[in-house]
Amino acid sequence: MKSEVEKAQTAGPESDTIFGKIIRKEIPAKIIMEDDDILAFHDVSPQAPVHFLVIPKKSIAMLQDVKDQDEVVLGKLLVAAAKAASHLGLKDGYRVVINNGKHGCQSVYHLHVHVLGGRQLGWPPT
Repeated sequence: MKSEVEKAQTAGPESDTIFGKIIRKEIPAKIIMEDDDILAFHDVSPQAPVHFLVIPKKSIAMLQDVKDQDEVVLGKLLVAAAKAASHLGLKDGYRVVINNGKHGCQSVYHLHVHVLGGRQLGWPPT
C-alpha cells in the first residue's frame, strides 16, 4: 500500500474525486454532520483515535483555488470542525490540518480539513 507521501506525488486535480462521490452518496461514509455547504465524516484510514474530515460540498481542488466568494464556506469548515470535535468529546484539544499540493501531502484534490485528536499529539509533525 502506498504511503500518503507517495499518493501525493502522483495525485492531481481531477474532475471527480472520492469526496465528490461521498457528497453524492455514491459511496458510503460515516457521516458526523452535514448541511447544504459542508460535510464532516470519519477518515477511513485514521491517524489518531479520532480522525475526521470536513469538506465543502462545492468542488474546490486546493486552498490556492479559493475565491473571495468562498469566505463563508471556508468559515463554515472551521466552525463545523469545532462543533464535530466537541460532539466527539475532544475536550482536551485536537489538531486541524489542511494538506495543500504535492509538498503538502495532498492526496485528494478536493479541499478538506483533517481534524485529529483523542491522544497527545507531538510537535513538530513528522
